[in-house]
Amino acid sequence: MAGDSFSTLPLSPALIANLESLGYLKMTAIQAQGLPHVLAGKDLIAKAKTGSGKTATFGLGLLNKINPRFFGVQAMILCPTRELADQVGKELRKLARGIPNIKVVMLTGGKPFWPQKSSLEYGAHIVVGTPGRIQDHLGKQTLDLQGLEVLVLDEADRMLDMGFSAEINSIIASTPSQRQTLLFSATYPDTIEKMSRSIQRQPVTVTVESAHQAEVIEQVFYQCSKDKRQDGLLALFEHYQPKTTLVFCHTKLQCDEVAICLRKQKIQALALHGDLEQRERDQILLRFANHSCSVLVATDVAARGLDIKSLEAVINFELPHDPEIYVHRIGRTGRAGEKGIALSIFTASEKLRVEGVESFQNQPGTFGKISALKRDAQFTLQAPMVTIQLDAGRKAKIRPGDILGALTGDAGLSGSQIGKIDIFDIVSYFAIEREALRSVLDYFAEGKVKGRNVRARKMG
Repeated sequence: MAGDSFSTLPLSPALIANLESLGYLKMTAIQAQGLPHVLAGKDLIAKAKTGSGKTATFGLGLLNKINPRFFGVQAMILCPTRELADQVGKELRKLARGIPNIKVVMLTGGKPFWPQKSSLEYGAHIVVGTPGRIQDHLGKQTLDLQGLEVLVLDEADRMLDMGFSAEINSIIASTPSQRQTLLFSATYPDTIEKMSRSIQRQPVTVTVESAHQAEVIEQVFYQCSKDKRQDGLLALFEHYQPKTTLVFCHTKLQCDEVAICLRKQKIQALALHGDLEQRERDQILLRFANHSCSVLVATDVAARGLDIKSLEAVINFELPHDPEIYVHRIGRTGRAGEKGIALSIFTASEKLRVEGVESFQNQPGTFGKISALKRDAQFTLQAPMVTIQLDAGRKAKIRPGDILGALTGDAGLSGSQIGKIDIFDIVSYFAIEREALRSVLDYFAEGKVKGRNVRARKMG
């Protein structure tokens, strides 16, 4: 349909050409509904889940407006977590490739303050960051928002859930009143409506259908007694035997307990929650994304911004109170033309939560019996890949090609045995097939990358 094409919008020729080179030929629903309003300069409330294409919705809008010759902050995106901010920053840089000299600066916690200050001194067009660190820069007067034209609050509901309300209000007070404000949220609780009233002017509201197609995501609910919840979870793993799974829990303690329970049954699992150090969080997400961990057990807040390709299953160890959060959780499977399964455990006292999901999706739920599942006491699950950490990164001029060359050349691996390669400032990570672990570690005991000795160790 011609109306789905980006070329029908008043975007610059450079943006259109870059979108074509990226293979972005048709707009997603949120882009088709939201982008015309964004380009018209209107304030927007967009209700859309992760993976719907929302970053391009606000990204194309603000890039179309940026003046590259003015090195002041013209657009700012606030994100709840560093992980989401990193994803947004990468996507913006990709979308901006056709426009010369566009500078995107990342301002997030978990990274040193002063290099960020230095980047801002050299000028920035777009800032992407987390509320705490943005507020730090404003407090130290290293960030000037007087020229800001577009403010984006990405996953605003989660920022409020995480207690960032005061920081957000403080940041907004430092921005010009004559600005365009775009508010993106997976759910629309009263707190979001209240926020919108205080920071937006006559916003247009766009909602993308939240229900998931039955042929894409198979949803099954299983009832059990409260003390049998962990056994019910094991039964689901033994019966369905998914290779990659995201298990949702309510609390940090529950995450740890579930991960320990799975590991005792030789099902490889890692817990992700807010009590972890940023470095630990980064490494856990990296291992899950590169298929060297099979199961991630997470809270809703910790999993926000998590966009994993080829996720076979989502399991609700406990159903959320809000059916919109349920829909948001399960939407992480069944992506990119693949099918997924969403399995949920509930107790008799939680039956109302199931009914809420049925009502919200306007369709009856499918129910299974745990006692009818095929159990396999011998079932174990170990990821096909392992992650290796190298003690050299971007600052040592290491590039993905250098690591790939060392592994396929001197170390004797084939390209098919090597997975994702991630380069950071002082460390690098790469995934390899588990069978190749010994030979890779032996190589790095003596071998080199780019002419220098590099220490390697297996993660986990």
